[in-house]
Amino acid sequence: MALKCGIVGLPNVGKSTLFNCLSNAKAQSANFPFCTIEPNIGTISVPDPRLEVLEGIANPQKVLPTTMEIVDIAGLVKGASKGEGLGNQFLANIRETDAIIHVIRCFDDGNIIHVDGDVNPIRDKEIIDIELQLKDLDTIEKKISSLARVLKTGDKDLLKENEIAHKIKEGLEQGKSVRALDFDEKEMEFVKKFQLITGKPVLYLCNVDEASVKSGNAYVDLVKAAVKDENAEVLVIGAKIESDITELETYEERQMFLDELELDEPGVNRLIRSAYSLLDLQTYFTVGVKEVRAWTITKGMTAPQAAGVIHTDFEKGFIRAEVMKYNDFTSLGSENAVKDAGKFKVEGKEYVVEDGDIMHFRFNV
Repeated sequence: MALKCGIVGLPNVGKSTLFNCLSNAKAQSANFPFCTIEPNIGTISVPDPRLEVLEGIANPQKVLPTTMEIVDIAGLVKGASKGEGLGNQFLANIRETDAIIHVIRCFDDGNIIHVDGDVNPIRDKEIIDIELQLKDLDTIEKKISSLARVLKTGDKDLLKENEIAHKIKEGLEQGKSVRALDFDEKEMEFVKKFQLITGKPVLYLCNVDEASVKSGNAYVDLVKAAVKDENAEVLVIGAKIESDITELETYEERQMFLDELELDEPGVNRLIRSAYSLLDLQTYFTVGVKEVRAWTITKGMTAPQAAGVIHTDFEKGFIRAEVMKYNDFTSLGSENAVKDAGKFKVEGKEYVVEDGDIMHFRFNV
């Protein structure tokens, strides 16, 4: 799956520090704006405790988690939509992602420069929102101009597309992001064609100090209040703490550090899972003595499409899928036990794969 989450925010909010924690690719991290100019792309493993359970049952030679891509995009500034601060390049990088992780600074630290002089998460959020909305407004105005030249044909689809484009323009002019506008399922097909930045799903990530990592702080409360109508998740994470965790060499050391902070797991684990869900992704498994492997699919994929993620030949020559539910397999302990219990299913081309399905494909090419 080639879907990507882009990390955006103002300069010096902790994007690159966070990216370094997420990925083995080390983005430069420094205390001045525009440290990141080219987007850094990292492929990260998605934490899934189900893999450990499956490994314990199958005892395979290797275990392969599923992965996703995270893109660290350079800090946006006021005026980016007009090209300020390399803005056009940065906005083009965001357009190429499928979802947005919006990092907002929610901590005080006199040693870390804020591009606008003081910490104000709502102002920071609005700066990013306005720049992305202005870029989308420019895009949709150009689309409306191009549609005007062909509307005389009377094509119903073009007329509908023009109607939706004007609705989007009106919303953007009112300071609303495209994802906050109301469209039905049929209209959304047109909206997606426009590839607008503010139409992408978003996750707000509040970067806090160590004292606030468990319960948040007043800045976090402001962000939650500001986005309450956006149907968006708000996560609290301490990028500096996550950086400290990644530097510890052993699992035991990391666990002791987490215990001291009264945390169950690193914040990046929660972030990765949330980003995975934000991209509308889910996981199925293949289980055998050679390997236990997690595979990424988009929610709603059929069995042949899921098979195609392994190899295109699997989809082309799909015959059937043999399916076990994760809970059945792990509670009963083996494929034979699942069969004996009558819970081993053979599914055809119309089967929609569910998260956690354990699958084996029969195909002929």
